[in-house]
Amino acid sequence: MQARATLVLIGASILWGMTWLPLKSLHQLGFDGVPLTFWLYLFLFLLVLPWVFKFRTVLTSHWKVLLGVAILGGGAQLAFNTALIYGDVIRVMVLFYLVPLWGVLGGKLFLHERIDGARWLGVVFSLFGAFLVVGGLYAFQSPPSWLDGLAVLSGFLFAMNNIVFRLTPTVPVSLKISFMFLGSILLAGTVILSMDMTFVTSELTTQAWLWLFAYAAIWMIAANFGTQWAVTHMEAGRASIIIILELVVAVLSASLILGESMSSLEMFGGTLILLAAYIEAKRVEAKRAPEHT
Repeated sequence: MQARATLVLIGASILWGMTWLPLKSLHQLGFDGVPLTFWLYLFLFLLVLPWVFKFRTVLTSHWKVLLGVAILGGGAQLAFNTALIYGDVIRVMVLFYLVPLWGVLGGKLFLHERIDGARWLGVVFSLFGAFLVVGGLYAFQSPPSWLDGLAVLSGFLFAMNNIVFRLTPTVPVSLKISFMFLGSILLAGTVILSMDMTFVTSELTTQAWLWLFAYAAIWMIAANFGTQWAVTHMEAGRASIIIILELVVAVLSASLILGESMSSLEMFGGTLILLAAYIEAKRVEAKRAPEHT
């Protein structure tokens, strides 16, 4: 089981690391950033409705948890997708990967976890690495963009969502994922309406809609459920280390396909963030209790 879970998680991490490619491709086909998130997660939610129906009896007893997942997880997906569609892939992924920093601080505040010397080192690496990625001292001359802010926000919300997942092992994982999708729909819809955006543009073709549905039904379903299934069937420390592969895949693929690159300063900052992720992964408990699926 460990070997199978490892292979599944590697595959899911590769899919997450390459997520930028279909998102940017769909944007080129005519989907705007926020409406793209709305329709993508609407398709996903419709696909997972059987799980919502299966666990309908626990909806009322766990509505606070599910509301938290909808806001945090849905917000993370909306911010992450928007930043990837419009921003520099490598920069967005590196700033998103401040997740270990938020995880350490959130674990201290909400789970009362101890922060030892190694974990503080990871926090310092994360903060200094992010400072270098956004330009170091030059950031004071040219402030980080709103896309940088979205990338950092997506990582923060994702880490807080993970804490909610960890605090509620009795709530089925598939139900929490379903409400994460629902939250993305509601938040994206709210942004579209409040900013007077359009849900559908006239340039969208039938082929574009088919590609979007295929991305939701195949790529995103496999990435989401593959990750959640794998991490509940293997050592948590090993899972955390493998998930770092997402960042590596994103950086390599964007470099090869888009020709993106990082300056020496940004590369050093990214390396520090990667080291912080590795340090935190090594500190994770040896095993995690399995959740309902």
